[in-house]
Amino acid sequence: MKTLLLTKKDVEALLSMDEVMAAVEEAFKEKGLGRVQMPAKTYLFYRKYNGDLRTMPAYMENLDISTVKIVNIHPENPVKHGLPTVMAVIVLVDPKTGYPLAIMDGTHITSMRTGAAGGIAAKYLARKNSKVIGLIGAGRQARTQIMALTALYRELDEVRIYSKFKDESERLAEETSKLYSGISQVIAVETAEEAVRDADIVVTTTPSTQPIVMDGWVSSGTHFNCIGADAPGKEELDPQILKRAKIVVDDWEQASHSGEINVPLSKGIISRENIYGEIGEIVAGLKPGRTSNSEITVFTSTGLAIQDAVAAKIVYDRALEKGLGMEIEIVG
Repeated sequence: MKTLLLTKKDVEALLSMDEVMAAVEEAFKEKGLGRVQMPAKTYLFYRKYNGDLRTMPAYMENLDISTVKIVNIHPENPVKHGLPTVMAVIVLVDPKTGYPLAIMDGTHITSMRTGAAGGIAAKYLARKNSKVIGLIGAGRQARTQIMALTALYRELDEVRIYSKFKDESERLAEETSKLYSGISQVIAVETAEEAVRDADIVVTTTPSTQPIVMDGWVSSGTHFNCIGADAPGKEELDPQILKRAKIVVDDWEQASHSGEINVPLSKGIISRENIYGEIGEIVAGLKPGRTSNSEITVFTSTGLAIQDAVAAKIVYDRALEKGLGMEIEIVG
């Protein structure tokens, strides 16, 4: 047997957001029904380089898909080294034999499946007639969050983008205007408050360790996709927002240690009793999602290995169909 090697260029040619969203929704359902093995991600902290490395194994028992992802987060990479903040490699494993079927770039998969998770969370937790999106952060993940929300809603009245780096928010606003004809208006705003006030959905995608979004800005009915807080000590929301909200996590263990809820939990501001449930329980029909237009809802995304697994399987299957990638004999 041979192992298929797939580059970032290969992966980018093989994934569509609609397909990834459908796969991620199925993955959430499988988790909700208890049909996955997914140990919590493990961390190595490179503190002197302001970075970390995570390993993320998963086995989708019903779908017979298994992967291991190695992914880093180094926020200083773009400025200091000309490298992405996030880079990843995914190994797709044959559950029958343990053979590595494929080794592929996981950077684009990470962006796409995280964007897809935000789209699926909005499907179940945001108001059905949501038209105004506020983005806090203007990096790679902001782009796939917009991609997923436009795939979900098709037409939006307004997208507001805030970044502490004004050139980034202006660049993303210009890109978004050109890419999505279904968005009536895209604005680069001067403050986080401008992005948040009266927005139907607020998406936070920064590496912040201090709250950026304040409670006083938030109206009833708002939905939050909290994407940036994915390691201990990170938080983007004023904890008072969480005390008013229906909080849904992707995985309790991961979220409690590294998601948007990790800091207020450690300080005793909220407790496990404040967590409504996991998104998989909602997708599987075990719990209802949004139950009124006045609810404030918060989705805490830490990124699940099962999301990588289903996206990697799409890439592998499409690559075989199209004859992409290079086969090499690594094992045996």
